[in-house]
Amino acid sequence: MPVVDLHVIEGYSSDEKRRLGESITDAIRFVIPAPSELVTVMIHDLPSENYYRGRTTRTPAPAKADPSKVVQDYLGAMEARDLAKAQSYLGEGFKMYFPGTAAMTSLQELIDWAKPRYNFVTKTYDGFDALQSPEDAAIVYCRGTLSGEWPNGTAFKDIRFIDRFEIVNGKLRRQDVWNDISETKANT
Repeated sequence: MPVVDLHVIEGYSSDEKRRLGESITDAIRFVIPAPSELVTVMIHDLPSENYYRGRTTRTPAPAKADPSKVVQDYLGAMEARDLAKAQSYLGEGFKMYFPGTAAMTSLQELIDWAKPRYNFVTKTYDGFDALQSPEDAAIVYCRGTLSGEWPNGTAFKDIRFIDRFEIVNGKLRRQDVWNDISETKANT
């Protein structure tokens, strides 16, 4: 039964500590074959006046944004066609790759590319999986099915997709998309 005794400087919210506890539990289970209910994480708040590093008291750094929520909010803005809001989630140098495309760097490129392929698409999510890369990016995968309408007005549904996102400093740096739209369209 793994036990983690963690001390943090006061200042993190209950939600941020919940995310931390869940992430530590998941990290332990990545190596140790223990069910989550047998992993114990104890988080102790330490008053900043009781924490010294380099002979100086410190305050906590702000918690990072939840990368899964960043992705969900971005995709929600895209589906609602709130392009200004969607744009606000994109970081400098953002690139996106869709099946059969070179890198696209703007939402307008995506809209122009998609226009002859379908009138609209909505996503139903089966899940989101997030992890921290050894570099500076959080990685989020989302998966599920696509529904929408072909250019001729015919509806489609239940098309598989998976998207991979890289998030740095709360902004999307890269999006990779895989789906079965071409295969489904070829069979209609």
